[in-house]
Amino acid sequence: MTTSPAPSASLSGTPVVPGVAAGPVLHVRGEVSPDAIARFGDGDFADADAALAAYDDAVGAVAETFAAKAANAQGAAAEVLTASAGLARDKGLRGAVNKLLQAGQGPVAAVQGAVEQFVTIFTNMGGLMAERVTDLRDIERRVVAHLVGEPAPGVPTPSEPSILVAEDLAPSDTSGLDPTLVTALVTERGGATSHTAIIARQLGIPCVVGAAGIMDLATGTFVVVDGETGAIELGADPDEARGRVEESRRLREELASWTGPAATLDGLPLKLLANVADGASAESAGVEPVQGVGLFRTELCFLDRKEEPSVEEQADIYSAVLAPYADGRYVVVRTLDAGSDKPIAFATHEGEENPALGVRGLRLSFDNPGLMERQLDGIAAAAERTGTETWVMAPMVATVAEATDFSEKVRARGLKAGVMVEIPSAALLAHRMLEVVDFLSIGTNDLTQYAMAADRMATDLAHLTDPWQPAVLQLIAITAHAGTEAGKPVGVCGEAAADPLLATALIGMGITSLSMAARAVRPVGAQLSRVSLETCEAAAEAALGAPDPMAARAAVREVLGH
Repeated sequence: MTTSPAPSASLSGTPVVPGVAAGPVLHVRGEVSPDAIARFGDGDFADADAALAAYDDAVGAVAETFAAKAANAQGAAAEVLTASAGLARDKGLRGAVNKLLQAGQGPVAAVQGAVEQFVTIFTNMGGLMAERVTDLRDIERRVVAHLVGEPAPGVPTPSEPSILVAEDLAPSDTSGLDPTLVTALVTERGGATSHTAIIARQLGIPCVVGAAGIMDLATGTFVVVDGETGAIELGADPDEARGRVEESRRLREELASWTGPAATLDGLPLKLLANVADGASAESAGVEPVQGVGLFRTELCFLDRKEEPSVEEQADIYSAVLAPYADGRYVVVRTLDAGSDKPIAFATHEGEENPALGVRGLRLSFDNPGLMERQLDGIAAAAERTGTETWVMAPMVATVAEATDFSEKVRARGLKAGVMVEIPSAALLAHRMLEVVDFLSIGTNDLTQYAMAADRMATDLAHLTDPWQPAVLQLIAITAHAGTEAGKPVGVCGEAAADPLLATALIGMGITSLSMAARAVRPVGAQLSRVSLETCEAAAEAALGAPDPMAARAAVREVLGH
């Protein structure tokens, strides 16, 4: 039985999507009914092979559900749902289930036992693999529900606008939410770069994560959620709360009506770009007030491919992304960022002890140079076919030598060459990197994780996996300054770019472009249009001088007069 904290109390977490919402708490149903599992028992199967066939049937249904949701989603939502579909079909997981079935366990116990084995493995790996634990648990619940004949657990349909509260939310839970009924998300676990946070940004739903104690609130408790400060208030006056919600709604609508062009109040031109995953998302993002694509995640086109596509097939796929921007805009293509939590059958290594720190991204080409050569040939062919200005960057670059080698390959094909700044060494050597490449792009999600040595899904460390951390902001500032000195572009394409408040500080540091989910472009553009460059520089100084993330947010809000 849950008990609510005393009236007028408040909780707090990490704010990830701004906006104020108020309403009753609605808990997510996370488990399959114990009664249904008990009635099912070991199931009515002739032998272990029959039980495995039932498992295969359940997995197929679950994976198809993920795939169907991915087909109706875009960007990060499509990415994580596609990855979940692949994880559900994982051969290693199936093998573990089969081993337990052959040992005499029933189907439900075998699924639970196999998942527990993988949860332990992923947790010990840390990094991005630990983030997949939530997805594994989600798959377990859905497969068990299918086996015992229960509806899949997950988000209930609210009868009124409500605040959705959960220990954590899987991508399958958050991707299909109706923002008119779920007016805010609050989770006990997760950080600013968790799947919940990423998808909430795409949906435009106010969101606070890492809110300790939120699960102690009773269903129906009236709360006010402030997605800018991270506060969850109890005991607020409903009429006053409605006024705050209405003012927040009005402001968000005003921001959403911004149409560009991107510039500060005093006329400094800015570049706002979109993050895309495929031709469909590129086409839909192209109608937004963006000046191009700042991050085309090529690996998302191949998560379900067992064989490497030919150069011609790759050119066709890339052309679909480049074509909508042949009107004078440009596209930044990232070469395969496979590995860790995004395995690709024809590219990535298996069995690494710590894949987040292993052979991923650019490192895949070290012992398979043809993989990179063929991808660059496909990109170059697509650029020539469409006539779109095309920039190419590599992920997970750690040394100047790596940047030099990659740059030579890209420039030999007549394209602009850049690298991502995700590893702290790249930020610290940004000035030298810019001697050999044409541009840099900061991936704040990985940069934060690597700089702070903190797993993005470790609830107790959520305060560390926050791009507002002083050390992370300092690495961004070092990189931006190097770009200013070299007279070359330095962009941000991580989730930090989608935060309107942080965007002002990033521009003040000297960042020249911000790339984000298409839905975030208008609020960010509107915010930047209201401030001068001088104000942005003051915001940067305030953020960099703050002792912790919450103090940095408060300092920037004070500079902006929020």
